[in-house]
Amino acid sequence: MALTPTSDRDRFFAVVNPAAGGGRCGKRAARVLAELRARGLLMDVVWTHRPGDAPLRVRAAYREGYRSFLVVGGDGTTFEVLNGLFPDAEREDERPRLALLPLGTGNSFLRDFLPASGEAARAEFETGLQRLLDAVRAHRARACDVLRLVHREGVLYFLNLLSLGFPADVAMVTNRWFKPLGELGYVLGVFACLLRLKRRTFPVRVDDAPETDARRCLFLTFSNSKFTGGRMLIAPQADPCDGLIEYVRWGPIGRLGLVRNLPRLFDGSHVAHPLCERRAVRQIEFFLEGPVPIMIDGEVLRVQCERLDVLPAAVEVMV
Repeated sequence: MALTPTSDRDRFFAVVNPAAGGGRCGKRAARVLAELRARGLLMDVVWTHRPGDAPLRVRAAYREGYRSFLVVGGDGTTFEVLNGLFPDAEREDERPRLALLPLGTGNSFLRDFLPASGEAARAEFETGLQRLLDAVRAHRARACDVLRLVHREGVLYFLNLLSLGFPADVAMVTNRWFKPLGELGYVLGVFACLLRLKRRTFPVRVDDAPETDARRCLFLTFSNSKFTGGRMLIAPQADPCDGLIEYVRWGPIGRLGLVRNLPRLFDGSHVAHPLCERRAVRQIEFFLEGPVPIMIDGEVLRVQCERLDVLPAAVEVMV
């Protein structure tokens, strides 16, 4: 059945991923949506049924006139919604708006806009519905950057981060074995990957650097926001609204050194480690020999990366 958009700016196209959060989203979403409707939020709702469903639904909705989108799920759901909006949204003057209801596993991106992380952030969700309604009624939003990855077979858009190396390994193991455990699952994934720790080469050129950096490393991350895996503070100096990519590189640290420094990944102090480097950049070129596993907003894919850049202030996030 065709969608019926409205000129009312407060009508949302809501995308619910019932599989998010190990299935917890599916159990809670109906009640949450009913409460939002009871409080006056205008929306049309679709439920996704399989990976790749959300981009198709969102692309159709965007082309039929919707510009406000409610994401009910986690970071992976937001990633799919974003890739339904773009590249169409690149060609429009009006930025699409995103409202996020964090019912997924990590919910990393939204943590940049909450007063605190950890227990305080979880308690914050209890008032999240009211915060969302207040933001909609006041048209309160932040213009946020979108990062764009060009790879051999296409283009991907993301809000949170792209990782190569150890974080991608951890995400792959976590998604396969531990994802229903939430944040604890990421921690278990870290220890599982310690058993077969890899230090690899991912040749890249940063901005207009004259040379390619092909040194071995534990990981490379390219972040728009600070957190990943829930509370892991991979890029503590990232700002999703500054028009820049936060690039963090950790050199070939050994297994024992990584174990000793694991707590620093949760408070951001790892960037002070002698083997760690960070900088704010505008563009990355990749010179990979073939496809590699990447972790992009919680999703694990195997692609041959070619170029990464930033679309400044490309979306509005209701906060």
